[in-house]
Amino acid sequence: MSKKTFYITTPLYYVNASPHIGHSYTEIACDCIARYQRMKGEDVFFLTGTDEHGQKVERSAEAEGKDTLKFIDDVVEKFKELWKGLGISYDDFIRTTEKRHIDTVGKILTILHEKGDIYQDEYKGFYCTPCETFWPKLQIEDNLCPDCGRALEEISETNYFFKLSKYQDWLKGYIEEHPDFIKPDFRRNEVIGYLQEPLNDLCISRPRKRLSWGIDIPFAKDHVVYVWFDALINYISGCGWGSDKKTFEKFWPANFHVIGKDILRPHAVYWPMMLYAAGIEMPKTIFAHGWWLAGGEKMSKSKGNIVDPFALLKKYGQNAYRYFLLREVTFGLDGVFSEDAFITRFNSDLANDFGNLLNRTLTMVEKYFDGAVPDEGAMSEADKALDEKIAALPDKFDQSLSALNFNQALVAVWDLINTANKHIELSAPWILAKNDETDRLKAVMSILLKTLSHCVFFVYPFMPDAALNVAGQLGMKITDKDMSLDKLKGPLLAPGSKVNKGKPLFPRIER
Repeated sequence: MSKKTFYITTPLYYVNASPHIGHSYTEIACDCIARYQRMKGEDVFFLTGTDEHGQKVERSAEAEGKDTLKFIDDVVEKFKELWKGLGISYDDFIRTTEKRHIDTVGKILTILHEKGDIYQDEYKGFYCTPCETFWPKLQIEDNLCPDCGRALEEISETNYFFKLSKYQDWLKGYIEEHPDFIKPDFRRNEVIGYLQEPLNDLCISRPRKRLSWGIDIPFAKDHVVYVWFDALINYISGCGWGSDKKTFEKFWPANFHVIGKDILRPHAVYWPMMLYAAGIEMPKTIFAHGWWLAGGEKMSKSKGNIVDPFALLKKYGQNAYRYFLLREVTFGLDGVFSEDAFITRFNSDLANDFGNLLNRTLTMVEKYFDGAVPDEGAMSEADKALDEKIAALPDKFDQSLSALNFNQALVAVWDLINTANKHIELSAPWILAKNDETDRLKAVMSILLKTLSHCVFFVYPFMPDAALNVAGQLGMKITDKDMSLDKLKGPLLAPGSKVNKGKPLFPRIER
């Protein structure tokens, strides 16, 4: 029987500057889901990559006095370095300057042009170079870009347009008939509201005399492709459309396109219409998450409030960084980043709760059983209650994480961890040992070890490095490849096997 397939994508990150916390947020979220789906036994394809064309890239390279491709290569390496440091398990990294992508863009353009969905016309109006976007006069005030607030240029030039207006009614109907197509629901409502007004057709080209850094349009060599039209096509070029039919048919449609809310319109309006016009099936869900804010404002270089992920990674490590981003905020809403909140979350959840449970349990196993996993012993009602909570965790966890509700999935895990910590206090193993109540002591320590061994699997998608460290301290001989939920069906720790207590995994951070 063939495995179920699961295809998840990040957006392509624009290479006009180094990666920031927002990029890492999307990447970690997708990695968490990809790891969990692999644990469920699914054949996962996790695609990420970089968006490398357009005026902003060209001008950024010029500003640094570098050849454009050399500038891009240097930025791409920074992304790959960060993903390695964060333990990102992507299956493919696509760059829009690669031949496989360029060829696919050309094929899609040819199909749409031959179908009559792309036409040439003269454009007169206002253009925002930083956003690389044309704006009709009715949508602007004071000659400023509605998105970034910068001054617009008034231009007149001949370009090529894609007939968005032709497919507007179809898209409205599709969204209404497929409630899971755009998530969260308030983003879906935002798109429906946008579609209530007549759409202008999308300008998909730029004259080569104005922009040389782009993909050639097959039927108009004096024009290059608009960067957004080009970049969106990665989701099919990356999984083989037009080049690897077997892989494409295996993985498409994507289960999730995970994006930031600022790029909802291209993904929820342009992209579905492009696919539909080309006769390609829709992705299942487009999920737009919120921004990380600093001091109540969106992070930006001009405001000087950018959070450097490399600095945080170096200071606090991979595990804490990944945990904080996915635990602190409901995925889909905006979050406010502060180092104070980061430290508070670290000390409370990781040091006091999870780290403390591990350290106390292994210390007692060493003290009372010479570091060997004891027999189960006769369980009390309190032991059984904890055991029932262990048994209930997989369903609770799956329900939350399958809906990309990361923080609620972690709440379920930490509910078990906190119950286990309370169980230590209530059962008082040190008193059981003092009173020679060996059978009760075995039962208590067994259920605590079972709790920790099961937590390994549910912590793993969020903090793979920490989970494998805990597994090693428990004496579990497992690697990334062994992280299957099927293992939960049997015993994870054999009586008599040795634990290997290590250094505290999450030592408290002193302010």
